[in-house]
Amino acid sequence: MRLIILIAALAIARSQTDTSQPRAWTSADSAAHALNRLGYGATPGLIDRVAAEGTLRWIDQQLGVSAKPEAILRNLEKPYDLLRVSTDDLAREFARSRQQSGPDRREFKSLLSQLPDVTVLRSVAAEEQLREVMVDFWTNHFNVFQGKNLVRVYLRDYIEHTIRPNALGRFEALLFATATAPAMLIYLDNARSVAPGAEPPNFERRARRARSDSAMDRIRSKMPTGINENYARELLELHTLGVDGGYTQADVVAVARVLTGWSIERGTRAGAGSGFAFNEWAHDAGAKRLLGVDFPAGRGRDEGVRLLKLLAHHPATLHHISAKLCARLVNDTPPDGCIDDAVAAWKQSDGDIRAVVRAIVRSPDFWADANQSAKVKTPLEFVISAVRAVGGLPDTTARIPAAIATLGQPLYQQTAPTGYPETQEDWVNSGALLNRMNFAVALAAGKIPGIALDLDAVVPLTSDREKLATEVDRVILHGTMTGTTRAVILREIRVLTNPAAQRAMAVGLALGGPEFQRQ
Repeated sequence: MRLIILIAALAIARSQTDTSQPRAWTSADSAAHALNRLGYGATPGLIDRVAAEGTLRWIDQQLGVSAKPEAILRNLEKPYDLLRVSTDDLAREFARSRQQSGPDRREFKSLLSQLPDVTVLRSVAAEEQLREVMVDFWTNHFNVFQGKNLVRVYLRDYIEHTIRPNALGRFEALLFATATAPAMLIYLDNARSVAPGAEPPNFERRARRARSDSAMDRIRSKMPTGINENYARELLELHTLGVDGGYTQADVVAVARVLTGWSIERGTRAGAGSGFAFNEWAHDAGAKRLLGVDFPAGRGRDEGVRLLKLLAHHPATLHHISAKLCARLVNDTPPDGCIDDAVAAWKQSDGDIRAVVRAIVRSPDFWADANQSAKVKTPLEFVISAVRAVGGLPDTTARIPAAIATLGQPLYQQTAPTGYPETQEDWVNSGALLNRMNFAVALAAGKIPGIALDLDAVVPLTSDREKLATEVDRVILHGTMTGTTRAVILREIRVLTNPAAQRAMAVGLALGGPEFQRQ
């Protein structure tokens, strides 16, 4: 049994769509492709509904959603206290958890764990699927690591108030929102970046109050001491221009100087304020030159705003981010035509993300045979699409984030600012694929805590093994099942005598097989 599952899993790495002969797409094919790329896959019956209403109409509806959360999610999110607690309260809870052990620490950790749970819930249940895909894309593009210092206090606000409202808005607004987000300023150390020798206004008063040299040393040890280039470098390399964007180390230093003083508000004794603050005392007020542009002295916070506008509209930024969007939505190796269409839409719309995505979807590359089933799902995409495929809905006890972590993509735990990779090579190996198969079999068998399933509503019960395999192909794989996968399913269910067990095994093997792993 284990060997057969491993053989089926290893086939994922080898399977490729045969594009040697062009084929006519059916309306169901187009619907399935759109749901896989612009969403997290189909729920039972959704492909037929989208095909009947028109795939392009469904895409337009996805692109036309407002910034407000949809009603179905507002109701499902009610049990999650994290979405209602204030940032100040989170800071106080964090401080308390650091000073104490046992229940207080576990309670705070449990509260923070609700964010991955909410992310999974939204991805599974949302009708506005494109919004969830774009939230994930930008969260990964502007990655922060939850485990670093006070990032865990600010992460909820980062997702809820920085990423989500701007995921389908203008890129300039999204860039500015991330640049002023406390989570980002802490994660990449810009909150502590100050002009050399800068001291806060009250520093001398605090120094006079120090009653000993050791107290003075402690005060000084907590003060930032100079310019930190971390955010400046990632702002250029990852967030905007790209590694080949034409900037130099001198530009990195100049950007870091521009952004000195971009920090967070002083808050409670827990050390957290409620948002962004510009500290004039920490700012390098001298003249700068970067990317061939002069920044006159004495402009304060305004020069940071000017910098972000410059980067948001720079030709290298347009190309870099258009290529990343095409890699996410079309192919790991983004086609030149797709990138060109995205860049043209960016210029015409002044960086409207909806317009750029619309141009990608309307690009011939999006619908090309060569790009159908050309991408392997990330662990997040695989798990969410599997739950959706069987009509599952997680409750507040779900272990889905843990399953995603086991497969290699723990939510909000990527330490590197690059975020999680997108390409097949980063996710396809025998161990990871076997784990995917094991998850799929457990899911179909109803062994994942917190996921309510009704397989009767997905695949009718039957004692006819051939009929069962055909129905699983139709409902789960939408007619893409290969002869190899069918043979594996029939071989495995032959030894089972219970029709319900046969059905669960057939569905699990289909979810874990090579066809379902691709999108």
